[in-house]
Amino acid sequence: MTLEQRNTIILLRRRGISYPKISEQTGVSVNTIKALFHRIAIKEKEDESGRCKQCGKPVQQMPGTKKKKFCCGKCRQKWWNEHPEEVVRRANYDFVCAHCGKPFTAYGNAHRKYCSHECYIMDRFYSGGEPDE
Repeated sequence: MTLEQRNTIILLRRRGISYPKISEQTGVSVNTIKALFHRIAIKEKEDESGRCKQCGKPVQQMPGTKKKKFCCGKCRQKWWNEHPEEVVRRANYDFVCAHCGKPFTAYGNAHRKYCSHECYIMDRFYSGGEPDE
């Protein structure tokens, strides 16, 4: 495949033309076109990794550790605040408060008993009633 064919294929695909129609127009096989876009996707993913998702600055990666997505805490916090739909919260638990009896939801702790610190204090230290004021 020539460089001119490659650029034409990329241009046609960006216009939304299917692989078979691109193949008809350029004379390049469908599998070659698919392989081209597969290589392009891999290259883009490699280029993307190692850069901050928020600002695009290079991120120092430590060998043998989890890949970092952000260059600093500010970028991380800003990105997550701007993309709440990306947050995957699997650990939501529903409970009934042991003190006041109200239902509540907690994230990440499957063993909660109280809806608030106040209910914990009241139940733990003032089980006979309200505190004396």
